Amino acid sequence: MLERVDLGQDIPRAEYVRELARHQVALRELARELYLRRRSLIVVYEGWDAAGKGSNIRRVTEKLDPRGYEVYPIAAPAGDERTHHYLGRFWRRMRPPSEKQVLIFDRSWYGRVLVERVEGFCSEDEWKRAYREINDFERQLANAGAIIVKFWLQVSPGEQLRRFQERSNTPHKQWKLTAEDWRNREKWGAYEEAVEEMLLRTSTLTAPWRVIEGNSKPFARVKTLSTLVSTLARELGFETADDGGRLGLVPARPAPARKKRARAA
Repeated sequence: MLERVDLGQDIPRAEYVRELARHQVALRELARELYLRRRSLIVVYEGWDAAGKGSNIRRVTEKLDPRGYEVYPIAAPAGDERTHHYLGRFWRRMRPPSEKQVLIFDRSWYGRVLVERVEGFCSEDEWKRAYREINDFERQLANAGAIIVKFWLQVSPGEQLRRFQERSNTPHKQWKLTAEDWRNREKWGAYEEAVEEMLLRTSTLTAPWRVIEGNSKPFARVKTLSTLVSTLARELGFETADDGGRLGLVPARPAPARKKRARAA
């Protein structure tokens, strides 16, 4: 599946600046509509190390009302989180729409079938059972009115290596690169197998995965924003339309009623 992703896609600088701003403004308007309708948007970011998740999230939230969103950077469980079911710490982070309408997870409950699987932090029975548990978890969220969007940011091994080296040579970015990143890179094949199975077994009608071509960060940012805008517009009953260079939102037209066939005399 991942081998078929076209990582050569890019976007010209001028188009990137224009499309980024257009979709950020549209997303802000849709987030306000979430508030008015008491709905939630749950965004999940997964991807390779150095795939650009953090910078992507910054562009998504740049024009949102800070009172209406929360970003959760997820690390390994610590303290009493280690003594509870792995989904427990994520249930606790779910906020009612009256408090936060947009919840963004920078890594998520999928750690059970990715890093915990590959590194042996859970048993084979546990990570195999997790596919069903995760699908049930997301179905419950969707049944409660949440809109779930899941992104996998895909980069090539060569692009990841280039970004690792850039971080290593840039003083203010060196903190992002650890020995664990290099160690994980050596297990690329095992992680790729885990990712493929995760995408296959947890992409559902209510919470499908979107694979984002991430070798070009500008392209990935615009694609995630446009995906969020189109998904929210559809779920909230809007259509997008070009309005003098601005991405406008108009109520969707109802489907035309089917004409009844006249009965034969």
